[in-house]
Amino acid sequence: MVWKWCVGLVGAVGLLAAASPKSSTTPAKLSPRKQATTRAATKVQNAPKTSAPRLNAAKAGALQAILIKGGEVWTATGTILSTGDVLIQGKKIVAVGANIKAPKGARVILAKGKVVTPALIDSHSHMGVYASPHVRATSDGNEASRPVTAGVWAEHSFWPQDPAIPRAVAGGTTVAMILPGSANLIGGRAVTLKLQVRRSVEEMKFPNAPHGLKMACGENPKRVHRGIQTRMGSYAGYRKAFLKAKRYIRGWKRYEDAQRNWKKQKAKAASCKIAKASKAPASQPSKGKKAKKKAACKPFTKPAPNPPPVDLDMETLKKVLAGKILVHIHCYRADEMLWMIKLSKEFGFKIRSFHHAVEAYKIRDILAREKISVSTWADWWGFKLEAFDGIQENAAMSSAAGVRVIIHSDSSIGIQRLQHEAAKAYYRGRAMGLRLSYDDVIRWITINPAWALGIDKVTGSLEKGKMADVVIWDGHPLKVRTRTHMVFMDGRLVFHRYNPQLQTDFELGLQQQQ
Repeated sequence: MVWKWCVGLVGAVGLLAAASPKSSTTPAKLSPRKQATTRAATKVQNAPKTSAPRLNAAKAGALQAILIKGGEVWTATGTILSTGDVLIQGKKIVAVGANIKAPKGARVILAKGKVVTPALIDSHSHMGVYASPHVRATSDGNEASRPVTAGVWAEHSFWPQDPAIPRAVAGGTTVAMILPGSANLIGGRAVTLKLQVRRSVEEMKFPNAPHGLKMACGENPKRVHRGIQTRMGSYAGYRKAFLKAKRYIRGWKRYEDAQRNWKKQKAKAASCKIAKASKAPASQPSKGKKAKKKAACKPFTKPAPNPPPVDLDMETLKKVLAGKILVHIHCYRADEMLWMIKLSKEFGFKIRSFHHAVEAYKIRDILAREKISVSTWADWWGFKLEAFDGIQENAAMSSAAGVRVIIHSDSSIGIQRLQHEAAKAYYRGRAMGLRLSYDDVIRWITINPAWALGIDKVTGSLEKGKMADVVIWDGHPLKVRTRTHMVFMDGRLVFHRYNPQLQTDFELGLQQQQ
């Protein structure tokens, strides 16, 4: 069996190498006709070559100012400029508008005929925890040892050399939330990352982004865990976990109150000794045993209170109930989403986003009122019974009703073309007569997911002071033939269509072996 596994791994690695953005070596012997074709293709491919840094290149010094000039600018703020400019200095956007003057020494990129948008954000990805090549050794997304594993963190499974990362960037996505899988009722903490290849996940973390909590309802948990047979068993499992968290919080509060009181008593005893020492002269005559007894300070011998044991699962849920961790729930059916809303009200936490949510259109008025976003696909449906009522108009109908809609990928392939997924949902909405704008659709994959991840104040739109994560498209982003032309992350050019140079160290090793 071992040799079969090894052959499978070698085959997977071979397929991955073949799909690499860098072209493979040309065979030694080709027919004259094939040689001419190869030379012509190479000439066309290399014609517009410009220098572009590798994604994993060492950090340089001060960044050159960049003026992207004359493109159609989709700001994701409600405004689309038919001819506009975007000025980047350092890691920030410093101006968006028309006829912006280039600072001295700035690089000017002429974007006439192109479209400029914020870089894309994926609110649901398993890159790095279900990495490529997809074999048992890289399957680290579900800690399915028990139904509640709130104490595990996706970042502790994340492999920063996943070849899917540069491919996502080539598609215009620079930020993603990496979640645990959906095998458990409460699967653990999610982490928001900047998609730059680095040596460790710590170097990729989005600055000051809050953690997310991955929860799951429906078919998956009751299929995976033998201790859960029904949906009512799942709901009881959520309640037990949060009731335990409430008791945990009360236990720690009692300890913290006791600790404060103990410190006050200790400080009072210490101040008594100091006061008596400062008031009593060295040669003060004795006034009898009664006076001595009155002047003496009682020694402080009370032991410090012992803290309760730390529970990693409860530590996470404690932060959820304090609003410091944002809740994301994998949930398909409308009735189950309503049950999860009731659960959140019972225990006093907010749901940030329902993920997948193929029946969101059935309760779109409630989701809009509760200010819960919907992270969904354009057209996935029917792959299991709870997905059977999914419709292609789901995103558009929910958006038109005032729901904050997000098109997510849940796929290392889909993340490479999020704009096309959003386009499908947009055109299905237009076909049924809904009034949607291009600004609506770009928000589904930029500022709306930024809000769900708690980072919308610093990224997700083209505005002064926000991070310089920008995409230049070679045409209309909603057309099927449109591709990224340039991708900027923190003011740095990280992808250029005619000189991609995107690779992880894992792939670099493969190429050296060829």
